[in-house]
Amino acid sequence: QVQLVESGGGLVQPGGSLRLSCVASGSIFSINSMGWYRQAPGKQRELVAFITGGGSTKYADSVKGRFTISRDNAKNTVNLQMNSLKPEDTAVYYCNADVVGTMTPGGMDYWGKGTLVTVSS
Repeated sequence: QVQLVESGGGLVQPGGSLRLSCVASGSIFSINSMGWYRQAPGKQRELVAFITGGGSTKYADSVKGRFTISRDNAKNTVNLQMNSLKPEDTAVYYCNADVVGTMTPGGMDYWGKGTLVTVSS
């Protein structure tokens, strides 16, 4: 089994910054892509950013230039640095990882339980 645990959410004023972190633990041989998704009230879950095992990144247009995703392969961690936050960034942010395990050599998707980010004055 694999667990993903997010941290770093909270309340921040518009224009402020937050840093989200996600740690993967359990039966992990390696991790392919890792990413962050978010779901705002009444909306579908959407991709925010993801990063491949080789370090290539992709961002949603709405966060380009403001958010930066990074990972530490040795620690099975992915981070999301969020700057210049806007009220429309308010959502529950979920960590996602494509994990290769001893029983899942082709990889399997895992999700964290989410962390709430609220941007409000």
